[in-house]
Amino acid sequence: MTAELVRGQNHPLPEVRLEIRVSAGTPIVAGATLGDERGRVHGVEWVAHPGAPTLPGVEVSQQAAADHRLAVDLDALTPSVHRVTVLLALPSSGGPARFGAVAAPFVAVTGLDGTEVASYTITDLEAESAVIALELYRRQGVWKVRAVGQGYAGGLAELFTDQGLPQAQQLAGGIHEAVAQGLARSVAAPPPRLPDEDRPRRTAAPAQGPDQTHGGTTPEGLSGTTAPQQGHQPTSPYGTTPPYGSPHDATRPDHASPQHGGPTPADPSAGAQPAASTTGGPVNYSHPGRQTTAPPPPPPTAPPARPGEPARPVAGDATGWSMEERLYNQVWGMFEDLARTVAAYRSAVDFAESRMEQELDKVLSDPRSRIGGQGDAAREAARAKHAQLVDQARTALDRDLAQLRDEADVVEPALPTAYASWDSPVWHGYRVPMEIPMALRLGDLRLPESEGVRIPMLVRLPLERGLWIDSGRSGSRDSFTDSDELRRLALDTAVALAARLLAVYPPGEFTVHVIDAAGAGSSALAPLVGSGVLAGPPAAGAAGVSEVLGRLTQRVDLVQMAVRGGAADALPPGFDTAEQLLIVNDFPHGFDDRAVTQLRYLADEGPAVGVHLMMVADRQEAAAYGPLLDPLWRSLMRLTPTPDDHLADPWVGHAWTYEPSSLPPGSRVMHDVLARVADARRSWNR
Repeated sequence: MTAELVRGQNHPLPEVRLEIRVSAGTPIVAGATLGDERGRVHGVEWVAHPGAPTLPGVEVSQQAAADHRLAVDLDALTPSVHRVTVLLALPSSGGPARFGAVAAPFVAVTGLDGTEVASYTITDLEAESAVIALELYRRQGVWKVRAVGQGYAGGLAELFTDQGLPQAQQLAGGIHEAVAQGLARSVAAPPPRLPDEDRPRRTAAPAQGPDQTHGGTTPEGLSGTTAPQQGHQPTSPYGTTPPYGSPHDATRPDHASPQHGGPTPADPSAGAQPAASTTGGPVNYSHPGRQTTAPPPPPPTAPPARPGEPARPVAGDATGWSMEERLYNQVWGMFEDLARTVAAYRSAVDFAESRMEQELDKVLSDPRSRIGGQGDAAREAARAKHAQLVDQARTALDRDLAQLRDEADVVEPALPTAYASWDSPVWHGYRVPMEIPMALRLGDLRLPESEGVRIPMLVRLPLERGLWIDSGRSGSRDSFTDSDELRRLALDTAVALAARLLAVYPPGEFTVHVIDAAGAGSSALAPLVGSGVLAGPPAAGAAGVSEVLGRLTQRVDLVQMAVRGGAADALPPGFDTAEQLLIVNDFPHGFDDRAVTQLRYLADEGPAVGVHLMMVADRQEAAAYGPLLDPLWRSLMRLTPTPDDHLADPWVGHAWTYEPSSLPPGSRVMHDVLARVADARRSWNR
C-alpha cells in the first residue's frame, strides 16, 4: 500500500533499485545531490543535474519537463554517500518564477515495476523557486525516504549553499544556462519510426529497401530538421500517461505520456503468434513464426504526384488491421510530426539567438570595436545573420505545417464517429455500433506556432482514468468569462463527452449516472434526461449522493471479489455488467466526509472494474479539504471548457493547448444521436 507522506514523515524503502517520479503542471528542472553522513555535498561532482545527468547510482532527466523519472540504485552508490536529496527548480528562462504560481508538485517513489512505495505532494510553497522534495537516507544500514518540502526563494544557488557546496552560485548559473540554451531542456525528437512497420507514407515513388531508410529524420512526407535523438520514450497529452493522453498526457500527452505513457501505434503482428504452452497444458505444435490469421489489406495508395510537388496525403495510409486502427495510428503520427517540426523550429530560433549573443559579446569585448563604424557594422552583421537563420527556420516550419494542414484536411472527413468532431457529416448518418471502438475523441490539440493545424486528441477505450472538467478560472482567456458562465460551459462539455461515450458503445454496454446535488445543472443535463439514456434521474441532495455512491462502491467491491476469487460468473442475478460512468456536478456541494472518501475510492479502484468518474468541479471550492483531495485530482485527467495550454508534454517540452469538442451553435446532432441511442437501448432491453 502506498504511504502518502506529509512533511517530515519518513518511510522504509523495501527495494534498492527505485524510480522517483515527479509530476508538475509546468516544466521544471529535476536533479539530485549526494551527501555524506552530515548531509554535506563535497563538490559539483556530487550533483546530478541536466548538464551532468549521471552519477554512480543516480540518473536524472536531461531536460526541463512537467514529468520526470529519476533512476536510483542505492547499492551502486559509493560507500561515502549516505544521503540522496531530490531537488526541483523552476527554469529561469521564462515561465513561472515561483512555485506558488503553479500546481503543487507531486513526487512518488516507486519500484521498477511501477508499484508506488511512498508519495508526497509539496504544498504551501509561495515565493520559492527551488525546493528539496525528498531525501533518501541511510541509517544503521537501512535506507528510508523522508518528505522534506524545504523551499528556497533564492533558487538553486541558495539551496546549494545551504548544503555546503562552495561553488553554489556558479553551478546554479550553469544549470540555468544549459536549460535556457536547450542543451538539456528537452528531447526534441521522438524515437524514429520504421517506415515499413510503424507508419509508412505510401507514395507513387518506388519503395525504399531496408538499406535506404534514414533513421532519426523527420517522418516521411515532412521536411525540415529535427533535434538530436536522446533515447527517451515519448509521453504526450495523448497519454493517460502521453497529453493520447496524457499534450499520453500529449502526454498523455500522454497517450503516453504524455504521461502520461501515451498509446503507441498497435503492432500488426500482435496476436499472430501462437500462445506459448504452459506447464502441464497441451503441447502447441504450430510453428512460432507461421501467421495464423489473414494479413490486413494494404493501406490506400497515394495518387501520383506532379513533378516537383510532394505526394498528396491519403486518409488511412498508416499500418493497421482495420481502417479504424490505421486512422488512429495516422492521427498519432500527425501528433508526432507536429511536435517534431515545432521542436526543430524552436531549436533553430534558440540557436540563432545564441549565435547573435555570442557575436555581440565578441564585439563588445574588444574596446577598439565598441564605438565607431566598425562596431556598428559588426552589430548589423550579427542581427542580419540572426534574421536570416530565423527566416530559414520559419520557411521550413511553414512548409511542414502546410503539409500537415493538407493531411488534416484529408483525414478529418474520413474519421469514424468515435474520432470525428461534432460538426462532421458522419454524425448525420449515425448508426448505433455493435463493437466498442479503439479510442474516443476528447477534443483537439494545437501549439502556438501551428495556428490552423489541430490534432484530434484521442484516448484509448475503455478509459483508464477518470475525467475532470475544471469549472474554475484556469488562464487569461477565462478572465472575460464570469464564474457562472464557466460552470455552464464545463457542464456542457461534460454532457457532450457523455453523449459521445454513449454513442460509441453498443447498446447495453454503457450506463451513465448523474449526481447534481443542488440541481444547478438541470438545463445543461436536459439532453441526457429528456432522451432517457440515463440509468435514473439525476441524484439530488445529500441522500441522493449517498445512495448513488453507495451503490457504485458496492459494485466495485463485488466485481473485485469475483475477479480475485476467480468466480466472475458468480455475480448476483441481474447484475449490470456494462461500463458505468458517474457524472458529478458542482462538487463538493452535498458531499460529507464519507461521500468524499467513497468518491476517492471510485476514482482509484473504479476504472479497473469498469466504473469511471467524470467530475465537473472547481478545485478552489474544495480547498477546505486541503491535501486530502490531492490524490483525487491527480488521478483524473484535467480538461477545460475553454482553450487552455495546461497539457504539458515532457517529451519535447511543449505546452499543448487543449480545445474541447463543442457542438456547432443551434445544432441538433447530439439530440438526434441520443434519441437513436435511447431507441436502441429500449429494443435491446425487450
